[in-house]
Amino acid sequence: MTDKPTNEDFLQAADPMRRELLAHCYRMMGSVHDAEDLVQETYLRAWRAYDGFEGRSSLRTWLYRIATTACLTALDSRNRRPLPTGLGAPSIEANAPLSYDAEVPWLEPVPDAMTGVGGADDPASIVTSRESIRLALIAALQHLPPRQRAVLILRDVLKWRAAEVAEAVGTSTAAVNSILQRARAQLNEVAPSLDDPVEPLSREQRDQLDRYVAAFENYDVDSLVHLFTKDAVWEMPPFVGWYQGPDAIVELTRTHCPAKGAGDLRLIPIGANGQPAFAVYYRTDGVHRKFAIMVLTFSGESLSHVGMFFDLSLFEPFGLPETLEASAAK
Repeated sequence: MTDKPTNEDFLQAADPMRRELLAHCYRMMGSVHDAEDLVQETYLRAWRAYDGFEGRSSLRTWLYRIATTACLTALDSRNRRPLPTGLGAPSIEANAPLSYDAEVPWLEPVPDAMTGVGGADDPASIVTSRESIRLALIAALQHLPPRQRAVLILRDVLKWRAAEVAEAVGTSTAAVNSILQRARAQLNEVAPSLDDPVEPLSREQRDQLDRYVAAFENYDVDSLVHLFTKDAVWEMPPFVGWYQGPDAIVELTRTHCPAKGAGDLRLIPIGANGQPAFAVYYRTDGVHRKFAIMVLTFSGESLSHVGMFFDLSLFEPFGLPETLEASAAK
């Protein structure tokens, strides 16, 4: 006779899957805050139902089904989370007034440490691929209706069989195949391929990052023009405008950045979406205070995209302080 599983058994078996489930919820929601809430909801639902878990699927598959259902339910009452480039408006002049919209539920970056991306000495502990969490893909997923989003993630990211996906989203296998075809077609128009590998930074790219940091911290704005691709994009939610090209980015920085001299800004390296990223601190009244989270994308040896997120609540999930100690701010 087999002993009935206990809630303690569930907690021991399920806890190692927390980071990959957070990555799944983040892909669905585009928000680290929503993803955290839905992972908590997933574990609560699973804990309550564990006595009835019969093991007909793996515990991992069962948890993913619960998480997917929770995400789809949440998305019924929430709008998609865009970046400014996803609003459909053209790029704007760098010296135009900034337009702020706090009502839009903007896309958010996610810390690598929360999803198990990179930064680990043991490759076996990396539970989420960089390809599946990169900012451009998460932004593109927001263009898909929720069910298309779920089917594409379960089939193409998690590599589930069509029958498993059908059970998870409550439809037929034939419907899953049709939904997947439409989702792939739409995603291919706006996103990098899921099959494109994201390689570790090269020495040349790391050198570019060093120049980038030095340009901001030394307020050497003009040198930025040499660090970007010719069609590079800069966007900074919750400001609705976006800017294209090195000259526009330099002019934007010169016109709208509050920093006016060397030492006003400090860039602290972090990991977000499997990409190079920085926590930006701005000096006011002699203290460097939290200012923005900046996520960078390379194309070859030059920067092709910068997402600068001014939502200060993002500093908490990254485990970042409100202000920098004097020694760190030098």
